[in-house]
Amino acid sequence: QLQLVESGGALVQPGGSLRLSCVASGFSLEGYAVAWFRQTPGKEREGVTCISTSGETTITKDSAQGRFTISRDNAKNTVYLQMYSLKPEDTAIYYCAAEEVYAGPYYCHLREEYDLWGQGTQVTVSS
Repeated sequence: QLQLVESGGALVQPGGSLRLSCVASGFSLEGYAVAWFRQTPGKEREGVTCISTSGETTITKDSAQGRFTISRDNAKNTVYLQMYSLKPEDTAIYYCAAEEVYAGPYYCHLREEYDLWGQGTQVTVSS
């Protein structure tokens, strides 16, 4: 069974940091682009950042630029989302998503067309 499992969500104060993890089981992430999305109640899910299979290409939405960093460790079958300088508006359920890529090692995107999704992890930024 192909599965993605997120962890690391927590309650954190504004200005704080968190690192989320997305672990794949049942398959190797090596040939997959991976993205992080987030969703708050009443709003559409939005793409936050993605990473290509090689790890050399990342795309990050403007509001997260300079604060969020995506990385991958294929040996651990894991993708990370390091978040710094968190703001209340970052509060959301964060999902990781993956898709097998045939467009080369430098491709990823932030559209919701990924095949595999995790169950999400809650991040709450509040004092």
